Amino acid sequence: MSMANSSTSISVTLTYLPNCHLRRSFLPNSNSKSKPTRIRCESTISPARLSTQSNLDGALADAVVVGGGISGLCIAQALATKHPNAAPNLILTEATDRVGGNITTIERDGYLWEEGPNSFQPSDPMLTMAVDSGLKEELVLGDPTAPRFVLWNGKLRPVPSSPKDLPFFDLMSIPGKLRAGFGALGIRPPPPGHEESVEEFVRRNLGDEVFERLIEPFCSGVYAGDPSKLSMKAAFGKVWKLEQIGGSIIGGTFKAIQERNQAPKTPRDPRLPKPKGQTVGSFRKGLAMLPNAISSRLGSKVKLSWKLSSISKLDNGGYSLTYETPEGLVTLQTKSVIFTVPSHVASSLLRPLSDVAADSLAKFYYPPVAAVSISYPKDAIRPECLIDGELKGFGQLIPRSQGVETLGTIYSSSLFPNRAPSGRILLLNYIGGATNTGILSKTEGELVEAVDRDLRKILIRPNAPNPITLGVRVWPQAIPQFLVGHLDILDSAKGALRNDGLQGLFLAGNYVSGVALGRCVEGAYDVAAEVASFLSQYSYK
Repeated sequence: MSMANSSTSISVTLTYLPNCHLRRSFLPNSNSKSKPTRIRCESTISPARLSTQSNLDGALADAVVVGGGISGLCIAQALATKHPNAAPNLILTEATDRVGGNITTIERDGYLWEEGPNSFQPSDPMLTMAVDSGLKEELVLGDPTAPRFVLWNGKLRPVPSSPKDLPFFDLMSIPGKLRAGFGALGIRPPPPGHEESVEEFVRRNLGDEVFERLIEPFCSGVYAGDPSKLSMKAAFGKVWKLEQIGGSIIGGTFKAIQERNQAPKTPRDPRLPKPKGQTVGSFRKGLAMLPNAISSRLGSKVKLSWKLSSISKLDNGGYSLTYETPEGLVTLQTKSVIFTVPSHVASSLLRPLSDVAADSLAKFYYPPVAAVSISYPKDAIRPECLIDGELKGFGQLIPRSQGVETLGTIYSSSLFPNRAPSGRILLLNYIGGATNTGILSKTEGELVEAVDRDLRKILIRPNAPNPITLGVRVWPQAIPQFLVGHLDILDSAKGALRNDGLQGLFLAGNYVSGVALGRCVEGAYDVAAEVASFLSQYSYK
């Protein structure tokens, strides 16, 4: 590869060991009386010097996290904060020159906008990650009373914030509400003998109107997916489980509450803020504050522009990873590897180690999505869409049946403070997804025109001036689809790694944990615990 300061590529092998001169090869729970020894070279290499050493023998990290998106960063942070003794010698590698993955925050000309994820649910794991990253005072939370809207029959209609509000909203008819209520109580067809799609599950349990007017646009907004193909068990497992444990959605809800009340109470971390109501969160300067803060805390453990080119299994049970870096080829040896890259990237890298795992990971589908950020003057909003003279709310979702191409719109300048100059509104629009892959053939200008045309049917006055285009980001492979069979495919990949003797190799990321930002963080804590447990099986003398 080309290098920054040399026209010749060099091979670098790094030593990354604690302070000891004689080290045994690590083998899980080996009963062998005779263990091979490994003689360490003369000097110990600190993390800060990893990328500059070129004359020392085999490196041995405790864990290498491959991928510097939010999942990889949070796994590294969780290992550092929750399991500090499990992997003191940790490296995180990122192929690009920045951390954060799809999280992309841009600030310019008085605007602050997101071109990837736009917010998160402020769950306790998410808040813990923010506090541990030094961002408690930077948190911003949306107004929990702000409405969410769904377009139906040419009108933006507020969505009930809880089931008890359902009777008072006009999004559904009275027969539709009654059908949903009886179904939730268990008066509905029994479950079939196969894995249900989201559409099948919701139509059977709650009726057609709940599906068409609530769940279908929600699937478009969260997954950019096709609910006739998404798996209810994989995509919305908590709701799916309610029917399994209680015989109906309501029955399962009561049983879940009962079990929660009977379970031992774990004291809540007193450091965590207490969000009020159902809301979403971000940070004062956007979501990118989180990956940047974690990276800063990890310091020299983070290696940017390190592209993993190959991985192989070592005789001692560990792994050898070869990277293309700005300094040349670098080889690391490690006890464990955590892949947080997209499944199709992991598939290519794992092919030499396990064909079955690689084949399974290659099956996951990521449709394209474009994030279109545009701004209008405040007086461009239709009067009937204003509340107390202002644009208020989280945003709007659009069912595919309503003849509008845009999937949904986030009212960014209404949701969080200081996102647009005075007198302007900022709208983040998503377009594309599993049902509209044709966006890849459109120019940025055509995408803006499509979004603007849709907004003038719903939210913006038809004669309003043209919007200011801030950013158009097209993600060709945006969001993994949790289709029917997803969990079986994932189990097949994990099982193949075990069967091929690849202990210490972990799969993580949004295709494993779930696509929402909060689920990636929650999944990171789970994976960190698995890695720590694995590393605890080894003894070093």
